[in-house]
Amino acid sequence: MKKHSSTVKRILDHIGHYKWGVLLSLCLAAVTVITTLYAPILIGNGVDLILGQGDVDFQGLTAVLKKMAVVIFITAVSQWLMNHINNKITYQVVEDIRTQAFRHLEVLPLRYLDSHQSGDIISRIIADIDQFSEGLLMGFTQLFTGVLTILGTLGFMFYVNGWIALVVVCVTPVSLVVASFIARKTYVMFKHQSETRGELTGLIDEMLGSQKVVQAFGQEKEAQKRFEEINDRLGKYSLQATFFSSITNPATRFVNGLVYASVGVAGAYAAVHGLLSVGKLSSFLSYANQYTKPFNEISGVVTELQNALASAARVFALIDEEPLKPEDKDAVDLKTADGRVDLEHVYFSYDPKVPLIEDFNLSVKPGQRIAIVGPTGCGKSTVINLLMRFYDVDKGRVKVSGHDIRHMTRRSLRANYGMVLQETWLKSGTIRDNIIYGKPDATEEEMVRAAKEAHAHSFIKRMPQGYDTVISEDGGNLSQGQKQLLCIARVMLCLPPMLILDEATSSIDTRTEIRIQKAFAKMMEGRTSFIVAHRLSTIKEADMILVMRDGHIIEQGSHEELLGQGGFYAQLYNSQFAAS
Repeated sequence: MKKHSSTVKRILDHIGHYKWGVLLSLCLAAVTVITTLYAPILIGNGVDLILGQGDVDFQGLTAVLKKMAVVIFITAVSQWLMNHINNKITYQVVEDIRTQAFRHLEVLPLRYLDSHQSGDIISRIIADIDQFSEGLLMGFTQLFTGVLTILGTLGFMFYVNGWIALVVVCVTPVSLVVASFIARKTYVMFKHQSETRGELTGLIDEMLGSQKVVQAFGQEKEAQKRFEEINDRLGKYSLQATFFSSITNPATRFVNGLVYASVGVAGAYAAVHGLLSVGKLSSFLSYANQYTKPFNEISGVVTELQNALASAARVFALIDEEPLKPEDKDAVDLKTADGRVDLEHVYFSYDPKVPLIEDFNLSVKPGQRIAIVGPTGCGKSTVINLLMRFYDVDKGRVKVSGHDIRHMTRRSLRANYGMVLQETWLKSGTIRDNIIYGKPDATEEEMVRAAKEAHAHSFIKRMPQGYDTVISEDGGNLSQGQKQLLCIARVMLCLPPMLILDEATSSIDTRTEIRIQKAFAKMMEGRTSFIVAHRLSTIKEADMILVMRDGHIIEQGSHEELLGQGGFYAQLYNSQFAAS
């Protein structure tokens, strides 16, 4: 319940940024309610002017009808303006929250992103916020007017006849008890529904990204089974949420019937004994309908608000995740690194219970080419993550140009690295957009030269619109090798003082790889380079080869030195070239 109230408070804080719009909406709601409730009095007055056959006060009736026309016009205009303002406030609040969530996503540590399904995160930012917006809009459009209608109707009923109004007040608590019961039940069910919907989105996202693998291993039935299990749970929670929320209408209609019958009986008794005119009785019956109608609407709003609160809680949970450690106020802005890199007594593990890198030491001089090799899971890519400060070390320190990277801005550190990974990433847009991604102000000549050096120019020219060819998300209409060539071209265009090549030619044919290696050799001249490779033939020219196993450097030296030692590196190298 504490979390529930916290979510409501945060929503109100966001709405508070538009307090003048809310106040104007409340004023318009009040005008709408007052004019709507004034209409039954005019109707009652009109009924009392029709005394019998041939006994009608047409002059008075005409005046009443003119008043009614003005009242109806004011009601329509104020209601239209109120709905327009409510829509604007709702979608501005939703835009603010979604922007805040995405902005926070940009500063979340990779540790969080690696440990959560991307589909679930997407579901929070899109589906959950959409659910929240629907509930908030309904709350604005119906909750304000509903509450004011109830209060206003009571006021008018007390004005017409206090005793009959007291009868209505005595029956009212039944509606409140029903609404409270439904609210408690629906929140829990809608919370489960939102969580399971996120889980289902995560599974679908996972299956779409790996459909070829699923089909290659014949796991379609297993994937279908997992989908059906989650989908069944979602159906169960949705059914329970719908069941409890659907109790609202019949329950409130039952209360409405009680109120209307009570007013009818009490009003008829008063009219028979001359305490109430027929016109005022008709006004009272109209008020009885108007009084009970908001309870139907508010009960429906309460149900939607429970769904909205459950969805909002998941979004706020994302926003509350601890962001990246803030940079020091006096953080160094690294302009141009000189290429010196030192790792001193570094300890790091993704899971505190599972040690990975322990007491890792490395000193790299400017312009050196450092190759990192070793079996899968030995920590090669982890070293790259630490160099780029995607993760911070647990103990020890990483220094670039003599400065601890924890005391320099992340942006300036990463701007000094050019990185080509085994896992390529391209954004939706043109080939041109992707190549100049790291250097938006590059000239056409610079871009084409980078593409030629990456041996990508020839296949780009064969594309329908050349450099202006639009590629789909993550380069879906390109081969894996072509995507990797574009990523290489992107780095060649920037040419920062330090390079990281993590299996950079893994998806390229051998002939093109030889050409790319020559381009890399030219690119690496005078630049500190870190090369992660499984194909040991690609690292023979490295100044130093680090052989890693279980997070430790077990051997280091040049290619010839390591072969001469006949150790682990020699075994790895010979295993790759045993046939030859």
